[in-house]
Formats: sequence, structure tokens, C-alpha cells
Amino acid sequence: MTTTTVSTTQVPLSAPLYGASFGQAVSRFFTKYATFSGRASRSEYWWWALANVIITSVLYGVMMTLIFSGATTSETGAMVPGPLFGLGVALYGIWALVVLVPGLALVWRRLHDTNRSGGFFFLAFIPFVGSIILLVFMLLESNPAGARFDRA
Repeated sequence: MTTTTVSTTQVPLSAPLYGASFGQAVSRFFTKYATFSGRASRSEYWWWALANVIITSVLYGVMMTLIFSGATTSETGAMVPGPLFGLGVALYGIWALVVLVPGLALVWRRLHDTNRSGGFFFLAFIPFVGSIILLVFMLLESNPAGARFDRA
């Protein structure tokens, strides 16, 4: 019995990369920056989610360190942030803006892979249950019928 391996160079960017590694998922995230068509596999989505949590946590730690370094207390007892307060907030904000559009595109493509319209993203705006429903959709297995969202 022989096993055939598919090289990632053989998988077009418009097709989902099933079994993507951490590096491949991050690379595809930035390569397909604003691509809302096509599909994204579970591994592409969840590896990027992990990378984003790690990067965001580090940036948050840097921001908090910069806020508290050099902080003073005013006469009223309120904390006055240190002089590097703006730098920490700027770094955190820039990252959030950089990943906003590709993050939405990735969610859109992941929904396509489950054979749902990307418009299902807007369920996240329903208080309490919307984000839970969206999370369940992100966890679902791929549906071959989602190929209808691939480029012709």
C-alpha cells in the first residue's frame, strides 16, 4: 500500500488546505488578506486563532507594562498612566486594525467550507447566543457541498 502526500504547492489558494500546519495557516491568512471567496479548512481557521491569541496576549502584556511603567498617583488617588501609555495602546490598536479585514475574510471562508453563506457571520451580533452559534459553525466538519463557493 502506498501513500500519496499532497504538497501544499499543489493546493490552490482558492481551495481549503486540509491538515494545514501552524505556519501554513498563518501564511495563508496573510496571503489571502481580503479574499472572501473560496473556503478555509478547520485547521487553517483554528491555527490562525491560536496565533492571534498568542500575539494579542503578548501585545496586551506589552501595553499594560508600558501603561504602568512610570505611572503616578494624582492628588485624588487616581492613577495617571506613564509617558509610554500611548505607545502601548497604539501597538495594540494597530494589530487589531491589521487583522480586522483578513479575520473577517477567514471567518467568511470557514463558513463557506461548512456550506453556509458568509452572511451567517452576522449572527455574532445577536446578544448571548449569536457568538455561540458562530463558534459551533466554526467547529463543524467540512461539507463537500461548500465547493459551490469556490472560484469557477
